[in-house]
Amino acid sequence: MTDRHNKLLDLLRQRLGDRLITLEINRVGEVVAELSGENLQQVALVLRDDVDFGFSQVVDVCGVDYLEYEGRDPALPRFGVVYHLLSYRHNWRLRLRVCLPESRPIIPSMIDVWPGVDWFEREAFDLFGVLFEGHPDLRRILTDYGFVGHPFRKDFPLIGKVEMFYDADQKRVVYKPVAMENRVTVPRVVRQDHRYADLDAGAGSESGG
Repeated sequence: MTDRHNKLLDLLRQRLGDRLITLEINRVGEVVAELSGENLQQVALVLRDDVDFGFSQVVDVCGVDYLEYEGRDPALPRFGVVYHLLSYRHNWRLRLRVCLPESRPIIPSMIDVWPGVDWFEREAFDLFGVLFEGHPDLRRILTDYGFVGHPFRKDFPLIGKVEMFYDADQKRVVYKPVAMENRVTVPRVVRQDHRYADLDAGAGSESGG
């Protein structure tokens, strides 16, 4: 841990300590703060506007599905949203994580704080089913509007649920239940080297893999 990391950790504890659930340095040396959704907007404004922080840039926003995540308590919330923040003023990076229950994966949109999160939040909605309350245009962005389910959830079948094709007789695109046989027989492999060390705090780096 460097002096710069120590300074950021100390500032976060002083200014936001009572609103943070956890604050740590992860296995690849980045500062990660976890908080509840109800504190997200207030904390985001402090991180953006306080000159001692200056986190003016969101590099990425991504969803995470912790279902069957190795070593994680199954009683913890299944889903997470991670904001990857950058402070140009201090050359700091910060990962801001909010965990969400499977029964209600809803989080306030940060589009009024960082307008650049617009499409990032739409992607997390599309792929993980996270609802960003207050987002002005929360539509699918990668899959078709008629797509069923959220393909980055760990329980989504690899072959999908429906198939889409153009029907020449009907002269339109039609959907039907997928007829493909699931032939995935390769066991899941969890790699423990440094390239895969921080699966719990980054998908973009943290795209749910």
